[in-house]
Amino acid sequence: MSAIDVRFRLHELLAERALASMEGLAGDGAYMEDLDDEIVATRHAYIAAAITDIATLRAELSAPQLG
Repeated sequence: MSAIDVRFRLHELLAERALASMEGLAGDGAYMEDLDDEIVATRHAYIAAAITDIATLRAELSAPQLG
């Protein structure tokens, strides 16, 4: 999954969180905790995917970095 795909998923989760708060689900601790955990995991996946995309592009533009 590319960084763009993961970023899109992160935005979907953030929108879901905002909608849940507007609809009164902020008091549902289990749901909100699960959603927050998924947001954190998706943020980490986004960072990892972005770093991988950058390293791949760098290797394609020059030579792979060794060392």
